[in-house]
Amino acid sequence: MYEELKKIIDGSSKIVFFGGAGVSTESHIPDFRSADGLYNAKTKYGLSPEEMISHSYFMRNMDNFFEYYKNNMIFPDAKPNKAHIALAKLEEEGKLLGVVTQNIDGLHQVAGSKKVYELHGSVRKNRCMDCGRSFDLDYIMDPAHCDGSVPKCDKCGGVIKPVVVLYEEALDYEIVSGAVRAISEADTMIVGGTSLVVYPAAGLINYFHGKHLVLINKDSTPYDSQADLVIHDSIGKVLGEVAGV
Repeated sequence: MYEELKKIIDGSSKIVFFGGAGVSTESHIPDFRSADGLYNAKTKYGLSPEEMISHSYFMRNMDNFFEYYKNNMIFPDAKPNKAHIALAKLEEEGKLLGVVTQNIDGLHQVAGSKKVYELHGSVRKNRCMDCGRSFDLDYIMDPAHCDGSVPKCDKCGGVIKPVVVLYEEALDYEIVSGAVRAISEADTMIVGGTSLVVYPAAGLINYFHGKHLVLINKDSTPYDSQADLVIHDSIGKVLGEVAGV
């Protein structure tokens, strides 16, 4: 199967990668929906993770939101794994059109990927709600820039909100449009580390009309029967070996 994937990649010039939480778990970032993920963890606030990271909770209790967010959604010591590095290499070689990701950790860019469509935003991007000024992750994590746990703009004093799609919020139209365009132009689509059950993101696979659909995931997905190649294994192991990283 690895040889078949290598042959597909060698014969492709417009690859798009679509990835989910499984790409990040190999960098020791937990999958929310796994047995030991955040969705199954009880919080000290007596609320579900969905409620804690919802837009309405953010607006009514920012201090608790940021306390939970910083302790459970941010992993500053996480490093790119072989999947991230392999994809950056494929882009550098001119074979990869872009990465479409459901993850918010920003590790694709850390690995060197330039064209990344972050469907759910990124913890590394933060913006003042009043003046629109941008801030990096280090700034919002520094207690010196916070009122309690709430990060404040050093120019206007406004609240700094993560550029992350919270529950009850819509996906960014321009990012989704860019992802759809890349997927529709691709000759090969590699899907990895996702169960393809979370919509609307999972529905993006329907925009692919190219030659090869490859699914790499430890477990089966609803789209396995439609794929040209299915590999049930670790995404980092597979891409790392095929790309030689």
